[in-house]
Amino acid sequence: MLSIENLTVEVDDKRILNGVNMSIREGETHALFGPNGTGKSSLLFTIAGIPKYKVTDGKIYYKRKDITDAPMDERAKLGIGILFQHPPVIRGVKLRDMVRISMESRNPGKKITDEEIAGLARKLNLESFLDRDVNSGFSGGEIKRSELLQLLAQRPEFVMLDEPDSGVDLVNIGLVGNTINELLEKEKKTMERTKSGLIITHFGNILDFVKADKAYVMMKGKMLCQGNPVELLDDIRKNGYGECMSCMRR
Repeated sequence: MLSIENLTVEVDDKRILNGVNMSIREGETHALFGPNGTGKSSLLFTIAGIPKYKVTDGKIYYKRKDITDAPMDERAKLGIGILFQHPPVIRGVKLRDMVRISMESRNPGKKITDEEIAGLARKLNLESFLDRDVNSGFSGGEIKRSELLQLLAQRPEFVMLDEPDSGVDLVNIGLVGNTINELLEKEKKTMERTKSGLIITHFGNILDFVKADKAYVMMKGKMLCQGNPVELLDDIRKNGYGECMSCMRR
């Protein structure tokens, strides 16, 4: 579904990704580990098509189509969705209206009712938030649920999640995990799934709720290693990223 080949990216003439390669097949979920400031979010932003992330080398293919230079709105229409770690507050726009817009984008010509919106919001305990400005005065966990609600409405085929477990308390982490599983069609057999995902996680807590098929470790804009998510996460939890730094120096 997604293929990245030798991707090198700059922001303001500073290189932030260097020769990144990755391939995610239809129905797969991959996880990306790494310390803060190492380029993980930059990779997601580049895939999403945020303009300031300039590709200087390499290619991004989505469903075998070259989207390296495609604008952000075209990528969204093709089925790429993203949950930002720090999304903006959108004053003057109600969460209800944002959900309606997202639902209508995948159901052209259909009139979306308030009952349909409320039913979707109920899954994330956000019915009472629908008439508030998007993310305004929300806690960290509420923002995450608000963003997930918008993704549920959008139903992207490729889901990118930037630290979906950060700022989420123990009461709601299971709810967040269940919603991600729904987005990624985890209730279906692997061969029947059409949705794929890429999850950035620093501590890996979300992977206690969402099964990943493969994981990578990124350091200083480079992919250092890849392998079994459970084994990689266990090693990181025991030893931190010190061994990864040693590998990088070697």
